[in-house]
Amino acid sequence: MRRFRAAAAAALVLVAVACTTQPEAAKPVAATATTTAVTTTTTTTPPTAVPGPGGTTIPVFQHPYEYGTPQAVVPPSSDGLLPVVRRVETDKPYVFITIDDGAVRLPEALELIKSSGVEPTLFLNTKYVDGNVDFFKSLKDKAHARVHSHTHSHPDLTTLGAAGQRDEICGNADYLATQFGTRPSLFRPPFGNYDQNTRRVAAECGFHALVLWTAAVNDGVVQFQAGGKLNPGDIVLMHFRQTFVQDWLAFLNRARQDGLTPVVLDDFLSPTAPRA
Repeated sequence: MRRFRAAAAAALVLVAVACTTQPEAAKPVAATATTTAVTTTTTTTPPTAVPGPGGTTIPVFQHPYEYGTPQAVVPPSSDGLLPVVRRVETDKPYVFITIDDGAVRLPEALELIKSSGVEPTLFLNTKYVDGNVDFFKSLKDKAHARVHSHTHSHPDLTTLGAAGQRDEICGNADYLATQFGTRPSLFRPPFGNYDQNTRRVAAECGFHALVLWTAAVNDGVVQFQAGGKLNPGDIVLMHFRQTFVQDWLAFLNRARQDGLTPVVLDDFLSPTAPRA
């Protein structure tokens, strides 16, 4: 009997153990990855110079305003005579570069102008553009040069009467308008020579100003009509010559030395007033 009770008790113990709920294995906790996005701002400093042709260095100028927007109004005409502009009145450190004629068309000119960030004003003769339109169109379209008038054949206008001057001045404007799609609004007389007939005829042909200069570049040297440096508002003359590379670089280096930025002449001789 005792044995039976002991066996029964043991059996009850086994049943109790078997029926005890086993603890579940701990479930793995999914790790939450926290990603912090890091934004890196890279500031690129615009170049102040780039390599140029023949081992030269081209100074680079940034645009101080949006080119193509009026900055000053052209002086008014008086008594039907075109206003004469020798320099621009401005209190800003700006200078203006103009290039005349078109006689020598060096292939380096386009990249040289584009690389500098400078947008020059061209005063062109029909006799040099004729047959070479593509060269000057590339300067206009790719380097943003402005095209203006310098007569058909580059005569001394003071040796011509009103009719002869009209043929040279208006005819050149008509030709350039046909070739480039925009009629010139600025006129420069060859050699800087003009008379009352010149101013009257040019006004009748639709020009806004007769443009002269205060400094010139020749053989790689900037020459001043007064003083020993470029000043704000100066208009600089150079030409399409064999020395174009040296002349262009001489102007750029002189402008930088004198603390000036070359900007667009058209913007300061605009028929439209600047926005307030």
